Amino acid sequence: MPRALIVHENFLRRVGAGDLPAGGAPAPGLTHPEAVSLYRSQCLSRALDRTSRAMQKAGQGFYTIGSSGHEGMAAVAHALRPTDIAFLHYRDAAFQIARAAQVPGQTIAWDMLLSFAASCEDPISGGRHKVLGSRALNIPPQTSTIASHLPKAVGAAYSLGLARRRPPEHRALPADAVAVCSFGDASANHSTAQGAFNTAQWTSYQGTPLPLLFVCEDNGIGISTKTPKDWIAASFANRPGLKYFHADGLDIYDTFVVACEAADYVRNRRKPAFLHLRTVRLYGHAGADMPTTYMSKGEVEAEEANDPLLHTVRLLQEAGALAPTEALAIYEETCARTERIAAHAVTRPKLRDAAGVMASIVPPRRECQQGNGPSAEARAEMFGSDMRAMDEPQPMSRLINWALADLMLERGELVLAGEDVGRKGGVYGVTQKLQTRFGPDRVIDTLLDEQAILGLAIGLAHNGFLPVPEIQFLAYLHNAEDQIRGEAATLSFFSNGRYANPMVVRVAGLGYQKGFGGHFHNDNSLAVLRDIPGLVIACPSTGTDAARMLRECVRLAREEQRVVVFIEPIALYPMRDLHDDKDGLWMTRYPPPDERIGLGEIGIHGSGTDLAIVTYGNGHYLSRQAEKVLRERGIGLRIIDLRWLAPLPEEALLAATAECRRVLIVDECRRTGSQSEALMALFAERTGIPAARVTAEDSFIATGPAYAATLPSAAAIIGKVLELVGVKA
Repeated sequence: MPRALIVHENFLRRVGAGDLPAGGAPAPGLTHPEAVSLYRSQCLSRALDRTSRAMQKAGQGFYTIGSSGHEGMAAVAHALRPTDIAFLHYRDAAFQIARAAQVPGQTIAWDMLLSFAASCEDPISGGRHKVLGSRALNIPPQTSTIASHLPKAVGAAYSLGLARRRPPEHRALPADAVAVCSFGDASANHSTAQGAFNTAQWTSYQGTPLPLLFVCEDNGIGISTKTPKDWIAASFANRPGLKYFHADGLDIYDTFVVACEAADYVRNRRKPAFLHLRTVRLYGHAGADMPTTYMSKGEVEAEEANDPLLHTVRLLQEAGALAPTEALAIYEETCARTERIAAHAVTRPKLRDAAGVMASIVPPRRECQQGNGPSAEARAEMFGSDMRAMDEPQPMSRLINWALADLMLERGELVLAGEDVGRKGGVYGVTQKLQTRFGPDRVIDTLLDEQAILGLAIGLAHNGFLPVPEIQFLAYLHNAEDQIRGEAATLSFFSNGRYANPMVVRVAGLGYQKGFGGHFHNDNSLAVLRDIPGLVIACPSTGTDAARMLRECVRLAREEQRVVVFIEPIALYPMRDLHDDKDGLWMTRYPPPDERIGLGEIGIHGSGTDLAIVTYGNGHYLSRQAEKVLRERGIGLRIIDLRWLAPLPEEALLAATAECRRVLIVDECRRTGSQSEALMALFAERTGIPAARVTAEDSFIATGPAYAATLPSAAAIIGKVLELVGVKA
């Protein structure tokens, strides 16, 4: 017999017989109507679990990870406010149901069953996934919450303090709100979770406001692996900067009292707290999981005997709030009502085509205040003597710095964050003076953790800020890319556009740093970013382009709510010369603040038709070096700077190369997994133009004199062009 049916029949039998588990007396705090309301939420959560299994068996439902055993989270929701943003564990249906009771006009059973049925009428995911989430309830959707949502919860909590001092235009949370995130005891061991706990402690330890409630739902097991006895308490009871609370999640009265204490501590002290909640897990991990394959039957039955609903019936009886017969009637009526609603929900329409599935990958535009930019007086006061330098050609690093300063002056919600971006001004000086000009709460020196940096950005975006996090080196992104792939870039997709994480991630990267740091500082792979749906990837090659493109990236994030990655070629930061020492030909002037390069606009240098070189970043620089020799050989060239690597500007490329007899793609990334593969496919599929490529080797980059040995060179470009046009070298 399925365990879900066993638990159901045990409940009916034991309540009917008055055979209720022993436990403590109900603590004061809940009124009788409140306690009964929480029990109703618990019953609905349980009924939804049972119904989801029936729906799956009938081929009408597609998700069976349930919340049975974790129904005590209803009391946690009741201790909080619906304006407190909540990032929930996937076993927290009871939390969402109880919160819905706090907000008028909700149809929570109908909404959740639409999600179970993958109906496109599901108000949160539009049929793309079974998720907990609701815009009205301040619950951003999570999919598989194995700790990946904790860093952004830290960021959201940080945003609450920052918004008090600097309210952003699109502020979403009230000043007295807190952030809450929940997770299982097994997830608490994940490195992502540990990083979030450490970041919260590190922040709190320094006295920075961080109103965040961590809720660990400890059922003692992660799928099949048991959590060591008392491990969570031993790990978290005495952490600096993190207040520890413990409650019995089987007892709604105790849970409510302790959750209120924890919530009040977080709300009033503006410090993080850790609520350790005892729970049990009923039915196994999911519908296909058989707990008796890795647990003894006695262990499974012992957990089932501690069914939270049985404890709630006993507590309600002892409190004088509800008789067992009345409790049983509520349970049975809830189960019957859920079945009736499900029978209708499964008939509702579902997504049927690719266009429907993909409709929310790109977030919707939002209304933004349109100003005239900073005044000349404000700019003069900020830049000082730099204003005179703007009339002279400068290297890329300086122009990016000025562009950031202009953007921060114009957009008060723009916040920079990253390792060493403040006092030091960045490893390469790109953010120099910005912290002095705008303050440490807008130019944030973070701790050494890329997941924390990106989580901070995601959380800031949830409260209306425009985050510009910096990843110090491209290779460091691999420590944290799931925060972009699994969290930021997917949020619009899984929320049907109701939530988004607008941001501009600045990444210093690519190769050609002379003899410095090997592959960890010279990283020429963008493959980890290129296949993320909806992500915008920008890569400038000149200082003027960098400033103009950065402004467009900020506009895309602010107005179109896009997640943008801005790749800054480190080797081009200081570049001054193109052909000869001190020729100064790669320096450019700072463009006026209102100039920008729109998404998809490519750069075209020259008008020759013998051959088009399609390239970007350092490849553009090398191609321009090669150009001098090639033109001397009588070859008519045009050099096309992609600028935008995703989405690839296909139509603009095809138009720019239509007159050319050949195409050479110069790609500084590795031959396998590079942009060149997509570009070769584009020209093969859409044109008859012969195409070839010069790429980096499939190798990491060495330290020392061989730093460029595996990378494209001007000589290699020259040789390949001569070969393609049939001219002897």
